[in-house]
Amino acid sequence: MTIEAQVVADTQAWLDKAVIGLNLCPFAKAVVSKKQVRYAVCLDSDPEQVLKVLQQEMQWLVDTDAALLDTTLLIAPHLLPDFSAFNEFLFDCDSVLVSMELEGVLQIADFHPRYQFAGTQPDDISNFTNRAPYPTLHLLREESIDKAVAAFPDASLIYERNVQVLEALGRDGWEALGLKVNTGVIHNR
Repeated sequence: MTIEAQVVADTQAWLDKAVIGLNLCPFAKAVVSKKQVRYAVCLDSDPEQVLKVLQQEMQWLVDTDAALLDTTLLIAPHLLPDFSAFNEFLFDCDSVLVSMELEGVLQIADFHPRYQFAGTQPDDISNFTNRAPYPTLHLLREESIDKAVAAFPDASLIYERNVQVLEALGRDGWEALGLKVNTGVIHNR
């Protein structure tokens, strides 16, 4: 299996077992089941190169009919293993969005194996709501977000519900999901 295929497989397992399985995102199941998710892998570790791929993926998404492609996961397994550095990198990602004049058209959500919300400890279970196997930029269509929020009137409560679910699950329950955690080294299998 190629590195790219392994990265996609690990990400799909995370989506299936955590995001959909624990219902962390009530909107994910529909786009995954309709095969409207693009999995783009960038093996470069240089943030500038990842930004170039981000720009290409944003263009690809806006140029493709939403009925065929609703969202993109840009997975960069070698990018910024330190979460603080990754968090700073998100400002550059937003700059790409602005420079392409896609504010109000697309939105970028982020996931990272060491994700940490402000005011939490690194091992707080609440951080796992945004922990993915690899550094990931999730490109979403604003129009799709608006439709999903209209269909789910309590969307603002999703984060609190997710924290409650993860607290009930606990660290042992999370580990029992058997999800890949990026150790910073990815080998071809």
